[in-house]
Order: sequence, then structure tokens, then C-alpha cells
Amino acid sequence: MNHRIAAAALAAIGTLGTFGASTAHAQDTLKIGAIVTLSGAGAAWGQALLYGAELAADDVNAKGGLDVGGKKYKVQVVPYDDKYQANDAVTAANRLVSEDQVKYIIGPVGAAAALAIEPVTERNKVIILTLGFTPKALGKDKPYAFRPNLTTEETSQPQIDWLVKAKHIRKVGALFPNDETGQQIARDLDASYARAGAQLSSKEFFERQRVDMVPLLTRIIATGVDTIELDGNSPATAGLIVRQARELGFKGLIVRSGGPATAEIVAVAGKDAAEGMLVNTPIDPANKAVQDYSARYYKKYGKRMNGFSPAFYDGTHMLFAAMQQAGTVTDSERVKNALESTKNYAGILGQLNWTGAAKYGINHQIDAPFYIAEVKDGQEVVRAHCTPAACQ
Repeated sequence: MNHRIAAAALAAIGTLGTFGASTAHAQDTLKIGAIVTLSGAGAAWGQALLYGAELAADDVNAKGGLDVGGKKYKVQVVPYDDKYQANDAVTAANRLVSEDQVKYIIGPVGAAAALAIEPVTERNKVIILTLGFTPKALGKDKPYAFRPNLTTEETSQPQIDWLVKAKHIRKVGALFPNDETGQQIARDLDASYARAGAQLSSKEFFERQRVDMVPLLTRIIATGVDTIELDGNSPATAGLIVRQARELGFKGLIVRSGGPATAEIVAVAGKDAAEGMLVNTPIDPANKAVQDYSARYYKKYGKRMNGFSPAFYDGTHMLFAAMQQAGTVTDSERVKNALESTKNYAGILGQLNWTGAAKYGINHQIDAPFYIAEVKDGQEVVRAHCTPAACQ
């Protein structure tokens, strides 16, 4: 991945004009920035976002480019690795805006990074499609920020209601990263378990670089919890928690009520440790469109698809459709207005609409179906179909 980023960065240096164009031919290129985590524990999520945008770009480029206002543009995705760090994300945002002159950015992954770049993107009227799991990422004061994925705010209550009732959960322990994302998810889950009639009775916070969870897990297990919750942890970290919890002898239920990461958890923890986990998944494995997308993903990148990727594939296509509706790739305000007016978009995840005004003050949060799956022999088997209202 690093060689691709370096190549993109070198290609961007010295370019001038709209979208970094220096010649008439180069002006037919539409650059889409990507501020994504490509190294460290969050790399699986960053790759999911980047690959979703790249595959969407492949679709339109295969047709000769994106047709906007009677002109066709070759789409080029320009990625930068923020290493899951807010400072690196800001550096990337400034570079994309000032040097690459982009008007559209995929990412960032982390909530802290999303909040850090928004002063730059909003000031320059740059549309972002962010993953960031914080209610602060969206708002009337951030009209250029959209979130094409569901977060704990949307999914936790219906899932936890179902889990508590179906699995008789009473006492839950959890480990959270000690940052904006982890703290927000801890608050969301605390309230959601309480409303469902259970208790998030034991919480431990840690720095994201930590890999030895044994002391924290030992304290949690000693309190007599019947369930360990993984929401808020990056895929690799979640796998470490599962493995170390089982090595400590924990026999109870392990759940992940948000953030697709099953393939990575199984890879780190092993099939035996992950067996029987109940996890949130934004995709139905039986969905033919998602199956086909997953096959494309694996063929191009040689990796199993992370569940966040279809949301950003759909989100990127929604962005392209908004440009076509607005009739421009340069006027991001018109594109923003077209994007937020999109209704009943037929994506590979299903029918998609923007919602969120009641919670965030603006309808820039995607509304999409999601699922609860059980991990069986390393694979997800859907056990419940969900909407933000309920799981059945």
C-alpha cells in the first residue's frame, strides 16, 4: 500500500489548476481524496473505505469516465495514510486541499481525525464521507460532512434489545480505546444496555497502541460478567481481546454490537476462540449484489472484504450521482445540495436514504438495513434482520 500512496503523492506534486490539472488533458481528471488508516490496528477499516472508493471509480472509468454536464472525467482516488492519528489526518487534509485541490474526500476512519479535519474541509467547502463514530461529526455547522455508514448511535439499541432478550444477558464487561470514539461508544452502550434491562457493569479504557489486555480482562472477568462487548475496538485489537479472554478461561458470550470486523477477529483470535460470537454486520451474506462485490474485492486486493466497504462503495456512487445531477464537479455547494436531496438510492446494500435530523440536526446520516450474525466456523450466519427501530 505504501508504494501506491507514495506514487499518488509524487503525482500530485507540482500540479496546478482545478483538481490539480496542469494541461488540458489533465483537466479531464477528477481527483477524489482519501484520508484513511492504512497502517496499524485500524488498517482493515481504512482499506475498506479506500477500496470501496477505488472500485466505484473503476465502475465509471470502465465506461469511459464519469459523465457530468456532457463532459467525461477519469476518476483518480488519491490516498493518504493518517495512521489513525488526528495530526496526520490534518496534514493530509491540508495537502489534499492546497496541493491536490480536491473538493471531495473519503474518510477519515476515526472520530478524532474526522473532528480534526472538519475546520479545514468546511472552510474550503470540501465534501467528506466519513466513518467517524461520533455525533459531533455531523451537524448544521458542518454541512459538507456526510456519513454513509451506520454507527452505534443507530444500531446499538435494537441489537442490544435483541441480544439481551435472546441470550439472557445481565452483566456486561467491555474494553474501550481511550479517545473520542471509545468514550462516545461507551456512553452509548451504557445507556443501551440499561434500557434493555442489563448492565454494562465493568469498563476499562486503554491507549490504542496497547496489545496486552490481560490485566484489564482479568479485572473485568473477576467481576463476574456473563458477556464481553467488543464495540469500539479496531479489528486487530478486537481479535487480541477475544484470544486473550479465551486464554484466561472466559467461557461466556462475546458480542460486537458495532463495527464489522469478523474476518480480522477470526484471523487474529482463531476460529475456536471466535466460535459462537454474536456480531453486528451491515451486510447480509445472502445478498447477491454484496456477494459479487466481495468477489471483486478479493480478486483485486487479495483480501476478504471488510463489512464497511460496501457502504463506502455505495456512498461514492451516491457522490458521483450527485455530481451528475448538479451538472458540475467543481461547484461543491451544488453537489452537496444534490447529494443531500438524494432519495431511495438503489445501492448494493439496499434502498438508501439520508436521515439524522432528529439526532444530529441535519439529514446527513445514512439509513440502511443491518444484521446480527453468529460466527460459525469463522463465517457469519445471520440470526436477526434489523432496522434502527428493531431487530427480528
